[in-house]
Amino acid sequence: MFYCYRPAMSAPETSSSALRSPAQIVGYIAHAGAEKARLHPGRLIGIAVLGGMFIGIGTILAVIVAGGCTGLAASNPGLVKFIFGALFPLGFIAVTLTGADLFTSNCALGASAVLRGELGVGEMLKFWLLSYFGNFIGAVGAAYFLVYLTHLITPGDPATAYLIGIAQGKTSHPFMMTFMKGVLANVLVCVATMQGYSAKDTFGRVLGIWFPVMAFVTLGMEHSIANMFIIPAAMLGGLDVSWGHFIVANLIPATLGNIVGGALVIGLPYTLIYGEQNAPRFGRPRPQAKAEAEQGVPDTVK
Repeated sequence: MFYCYRPAMSAPETSSSALRSPAQIVGYIAHAGAEKARLHPGRLIGIAVLGGMFIGIGTILAVIVAGGCTGLAASNPGLVKFIFGALFPLGFIAVTLTGADLFTSNCALGASAVLRGELGVGEMLKFWLLSYFGNFIGAVGAAYFLVYLTHLITPGDPATAYLIGIAQGKTSHPFMMTFMKGVLANVLVCVATMQGYSAKDTFGRVLGIWFPVMAFVTLGMEHSIANMFIIPAAMLGGLDVSWGHFIVANLIPATLGNIVGGALVIGLPYTLIYGEQNAPRFGRPRPQAKAEAEQGVPDTVK
């Protein structure tokens, strides 16, 4: 017996509209956050590993194509950035459509669930930690097993040089710059998550995800999970940066920025504005809300 994760809507849909309303989206993400947080830790880590791997696959596709445009990079660098950004969302789309897990979107989901009383603060922090750990394993594992061992990244290759250039920039910025880029990155990622949830068909979900993710990548913002792939892969390709420098100079400020962007800039205001009027006590799950969430826990499949 195992569980197949499928988030439940907070209320039945009665509208024939192709889009869910903002209030429905808030209910949806809060329930989804509560349900995922209550998955068995091993299952949560498992789908998070897949999420990190999918982000890595989308990233390396974008690197190989954009990195191969050496002539275009000299004449039109903005177009190369757009090409990189246009291909990068493959991983995010795969995460959403296949039921994998991503820490950065969980920042909004967890915060919304806490504010609606469907999750406690301690449960949310555990949820974030397990998701982050699984994403790290998946992203770093993808860098080694799917890129390094397959020789997609080889010294002297234009794509490798392009990847190293990206990683060098990410590990050389001041702390506050990386932090603020992390805030904006996850604002757009969580907007993509909400737009994806707003659609009722696959094509609409793909479009809803693609535009904001393309924007944050083209703008050169900082996504902690993507960086878990980009910088280790660049290190395997010849980048002279230590793990300690990577963590201190990039991963910590990017992660903190992602938390602020997802939880405080998106999750908090949207839940306060569009959430239920009978707001629960902060961090103290309402019995009825918890019961509602548990009714939608993953379906049991034999």
